[in-house]
Amino acid sequence: MLHDLPLAELENYQGKAVLPDDFASFWKATLAESRGLRQPVQLSRMETVLSVIDVYDVTFSGFMGDPIKAWLRVPHGASGPLPAVVDYVGYNGGRGHSLSALHFAGAGFAHFQMDSRGQGSVWSVGDTADPWPSGPQVPGVMTKGIETKEGYYYRRLLTDAVLAVDACAELACVDPQRVFITGGSQGGAMTVAVAGLSDSVLAASARVPFLSDIRRAVELTDEKPYSELTEYLACHRDRVEGVYGVLDYFDSVNFAQQARIPIHLTVGLMDVICPPSTVYAVYNNYLGPKELQVWSHNGHESGELLDDVASIEFFQRQSR
Repeated sequence: MLHDLPLAELENYQGKAVLPDDFASFWKATLAESRGLRQPVQLSRMETVLSVIDVYDVTFSGFMGDPIKAWLRVPHGASGPLPAVVDYVGYNGGRGHSLSALHFAGAGFAHFQMDSRGQGSVWSVGDTADPWPSGPQVPGVMTKGIETKEGYYYRRLLTDAVLAVDACAELACVDPQRVFITGGSQGGAMTVAVAGLSDSVLAASARVPFLSDIRRAVELTDEKPYSELTEYLACHRDRVEGVYGVLDYFDSVNFAQQARIPIHLTVGLMDVICPPSTVYAVYNNYLGPKELQVWSHNGHESGELLDDVASIEFFQRQSR
């Protein structure tokens, strides 16, 4: 069922996120510090059953030099430099199996699929640890380190996402002028964040982005992962304003206000995990060229395969 604002109101909804005065300087300093600790990207070719796609195990430097895993999939025998897609994973997922998600490489792109630190034990396996300590938290990563913006989990993950673009653009097989980014849900949030933080991306495609208009999302849904915040604040009653103050540094709406590259966004009007108004808040605040695919009778799955096809077609148009 439709559970959010009427469509006419969604099209004008701006959201509740507050843009901190030091938002830009916080992220500039965070990225500069971690970029200063980067090591060379490591590639190891995998033996697979595939004959038309080559797969490489990748390790690159993320937040504060932490080693982050990824897969690189490229068309077998393709002459570079290739357009590339950096792909971010949804909540509780990891980079998955080496032979999954073959559609981007099959369409002629170098596909760089980033692992999500400390995730990947629910629906898609992961291989990257998150070694940083944190205080008390609800199971999951939504409240991990939420006491401060400096220690919050998503500071590390979003930094990893930006540095994944840097690592991908350095590869010999990649055209650094044609690097694209994509992801759904948590991966969509990472896509919007990188669109606002990186100067090395040509265009973006974000499906039903998570971490969007977080204050409103918590009011509208009892679904995970947002319910982790509700559970945390039900216990830490005196920390409500402090927690939302931290989350403003990681809200997709605020990253949208920094972005200038073209983006393709999707929303499901029956989405109870990332409510439609939260996605519209991102779209309505996004400053670059933008388009929105509305799935009127779908939830968090949005367009599934049709979204993948739309992303490929969008990137192909942008790369001409």
